[in-house]
Amino acid sequence: MWTRFKPSITILSGNLFSQHLSGLHAGLLKPRLEKLLYNRNIPGSLLLRSMATKTEQISQRTTTSTEPPSDSNGTGQSEHTTVSPSDYTIVKEGKAEILFPNKNKVFYNPVQEFNRDLTVAVISLFAEEQLKKKGISVGGIGLEQSDKETPAVDNPPTVTQGRTNTVQAGNKCQDGITILEALSATGLRAIRFAKEVPGIKEIVANDLSREAVSSIQKNITHNGVDDLVVANHADASAFMYEHRGKQVKFDVIDLDPYGSPSAFLDSAVQSVKDGGLLCITCTDAAVMCGNGSETCWTKYGSMSLRAKYCHEMALRIVLSCLDRHANRYHRYIVPQLSLFIDFYCRVFVRVYTSQAQAKRSASKQAMVYHCSGCDTFNIQRIGRIVEKNRSVKFHPGNGPPVGPNCEHCSATHQIGGPIWAEPLHDAGFVHRLLSSVENSADRFNTAQRMVGMLSVASEELPDCPMFYCLDKLASVVRVNCPPLLAVRSAILHAGYQVSLSHTCKTAVKTDAPPHVIWDIMRGWAKQNPVNPNRLSSDAVASTILSKEPGIEANFTIRADANPASRQKGLKRFQENPPNWGPKARAGRGEEAQEDRRRRLQGKRQQEQLDLKQFPCKRFKQGQCEYGDDCRYSHNLGEETNSTSSNSEQEKE
Repeated sequence: MWTRFKPSITILSGNLFSQHLSGLHAGLLKPRLEKLLYNRNIPGSLLLRSMATKTEQISQRTTTSTEPPSDSNGTGQSEHTTVSPSDYTIVKEGKAEILFPNKNKVFYNPVQEFNRDLTVAVISLFAEEQLKKKGISVGGIGLEQSDKETPAVDNPPTVTQGRTNTVQAGNKCQDGITILEALSATGLRAIRFAKEVPGIKEIVANDLSREAVSSIQKNITHNGVDDLVVANHADASAFMYEHRGKQVKFDVIDLDPYGSPSAFLDSAVQSVKDGGLLCITCTDAAVMCGNGSETCWTKYGSMSLRAKYCHEMALRIVLSCLDRHANRYHRYIVPQLSLFIDFYCRVFVRVYTSQAQAKRSASKQAMVYHCSGCDTFNIQRIGRIVEKNRSVKFHPGNGPPVGPNCEHCSATHQIGGPIWAEPLHDAGFVHRLLSSVENSADRFNTAQRMVGMLSVASEELPDCPMFYCLDKLASVVRVNCPPLLAVRSAILHAGYQVSLSHTCKTAVKTDAPPHVIWDIMRGWAKQNPVNPNRLSSDAVASTILSKEPGIEANFTIRADANPASRQKGLKRFQENPPNWGPKARAGRGEEAQEDRRRRLQGKRQQEQLDLKQFPCKRFKQGQCEYGDDCRYSHNLGEETNSTSSNSEQEKE
C-alpha cells in the first residue's frame, strides 16, 4: 500500500496535502491515509504524521490571517482588553501603547527604543521604495516631494474604485509589504510597524513563549491593529522554514533575539523575498569583540580579536556570517546600514538571488592580521577576481600580506576573521534615510541621536575596513596624545583620505598604509620629545621610534580635516542612558523584576551590618552564658556593657 501512495504523497506539502485530501478522491484516500498515520509499523508513517501536523498548522495560520478575530458580541470586532493596574504597566513608545506584565514573564528593554525608532525609519524607506515600483506613493515619512514622484512604468497598476494611490501609516495596503517579527516578546515592535510604517499588508508577530503570545494578542487588541498584526505561536526557525516557498516569503524579517541570532540566520536568508530586507540584532557583542574567540567561531564561523576596532569587526563578522549563509542557496547580501549601538550590533541587509553574483562572495571576505605589539593591522582578501573583456575568472587570494614578525615593532601577529571586507552601508540609502529622519523628527523620541549617528555613518570611508585609535597610537610610542584635527590634517597633507567611525570617538579610518601612520607619529614625537625613562623598558616604542620617518609630517590644520558632523555639533557619541545594558531574560517568577532589584539592593552590605543580630550555636542549644543578649560574635563592646547594666538595674 505504501508503494502505491508514495509517489503522490511525497510531492505534497502544506496546503497542497490538505487540498488533495479534500478533492474528488477524498472519500477513498482519506480513510486509508488516516490509518497509515497512526500505524507505526508501516514505513513512512512518521513522515505522514509530520505532514499532517504541518498541514494543520498552516491551515490555522491561514484562518488566523484571513478571518476576523473571534468575539463575544457578534460584531466582528474584538472587545477592548480589561487592564488590571496590579498586573500590567502601560508603556508608551512611539504611537504604540503596550501592556507590560509587572511579573517579568515577557522581555522588554526600554533602552532599545533607539533600535526600534531606527527600524521603523528603515522599513518605512524600504516600503516606499517597493511601493514606488507599483505606482503607489507613501506619506508621512519625511521624503521630499521631488523624491516621491512616481517613476514611469510600462504597465501601471489599475486603480480600483475607492482606492487611492497614496497610502498612510495605520491603513492596510493590499499591494503592501509583509513583515515577520520572528521573536516578538511583547509585540511592541510589530505594533509600532503597524501604526507608524505606511504600506503594510500584514505583520506576523511570532514567539515561542505562550505567555508572550498571550501578551502580544492583548496588545494587538488594545492598540486596535487586529487587521494588520497577527499573533503566532511557533518556533521561529521552523516557522521561517515553512515559508521558503516563493508565494509565502516575507518582504521584511526582523530578528531581535536575546543574545546571538546565529540559530535563526539559515532559515531567515531562505524565507525572505528576493530583494527583501533582513533586520538583525546581536546583543552578544562580547564574543565578537575578542572575549571568547572560540565561542565566536562556533556561533559565527569567525575568530574575533581584542583590538580597538573590535566593534567594527563585530559588525563585519555578522555580515560575513550572513553572506555565507545566503551563498549556500545561491543568494548574496547587500548591506544597507550597519551600526554598533550601545551594547549591540544592528544590521540591515537586502538579500538577492543570483548564482553568478554569489560566486563573487569569496572576494568580499577577508582575514585580518593584527600585530600583538603595536596594533597594526593588514587585510587579506580570501578570493580575487580577474576580469578581462567578457571573461571572469575566480582565484584564491595571494598572501599573506605580512612576514613572520611585524615590520614596525618585530612582534608576532594574530589572525582573525573571516570578516566582511566590503562597505558597511549603502551610501545612497543612508543619505535618503538621513533626509527622511531630519524632515520628520517629530516621529521619533531619539531623532536627535539618529541624525548624529547617521551623519557620522555617511561620512565613513566605504572601502577602508577597520581603523586606528588615536589614543592607542600615542600610547604605543609613549607620547602625549596629539589633537585629532592635527593627525587628520597630516594624513590629508600626505595625500590620503581619512574619516571618523561611528563606533569610536578617537577613530582614524584611513586608506593610508601603516608605515605612513607611524611616520606621522614619529614626526609628532620629534615635535614633542618622549621622556627617555619611558622608552628604556618598552621595546615596541623604542623599535618604532628608532627608525627614521619616510615622510615629513605636516600638522598644519586643514579646513577639510574637520568633518561636517563635528562642525554642526551633532550628538554623535552619547553618554550611556539610564538603565544601560542588556536586560535580564524573561522569567516565570512571581516577583516583578524591578521589585526584586529594590529588595536585593545593598544586600551584602546589609548582611555585614546586621551580622551580630544572629545568635550563636550555644544559644540555639540553650547553653550560651549571654542569654537573650547573645550575638553571633560575642564581641558586644559598649553595647553589651550598657545592656547588662540596664538589666541589673531592672532586677534591683
